[in-house]
Amino acid sequence: MSSNDELTKYRLDKWLWAARFFKTRNLAKTAIEGAKVKVDGRRVKASYILKVGDSLKIRRGWEDIEILVLALSIKRKGAADALLLYKETNESIAIRHNRNTARKLAGNTISNSSDKPDKKTRKQIHRLKRNL
Repeated sequence: MSSNDELTKYRLDKWLWAARFFKTRNLAKTAIEGAKVKVDGRRVKASYILKVGDSLKIRRGWEDIEILVLALSIKRKGAADALLLYKETNESIAIRHNRNTARKLAGNTISNSSDKPDKKTRKQIHRLKRNL
C-alpha cells in the first residue's frame, strides 16, 4: 500500500456505496443505523473503519447477503469493478437462491397492501362516494 492509501479511512457507508449495495451514501447510512448491516455479527456505526477480511451481513428488502471484504475503495466505479471488492459466501448464495425460488413459486399469494385499486374497483368507489 502506498502512504496515501494508509491515510485514507475506509468508512463503512462509503464502501457500501462504492460497492454498489446502495444507490446513495444516505441510504447506506440509514441501513446501517437501522441494523440492516452488521460487521462480524455486531451492529456498528456508519463511520466504522472497514478492513479487508471483515464479514458483512446486509439485508435489503427480501435479500439477506453475507459477504467477505476483499478490497477497499471509496470511489464508485462500474459494476464489474465493484464485484472485485467483495465475495459472497456459498451459504449466502444457496439461501438466497432457495428464498427466490420459494417466492417465485408462491406467485400471487404474496400481495402488497399498498396496491392501487384497478379500474373496476375505482369505478365502484366513485359510485359509492356519489351515492353518499
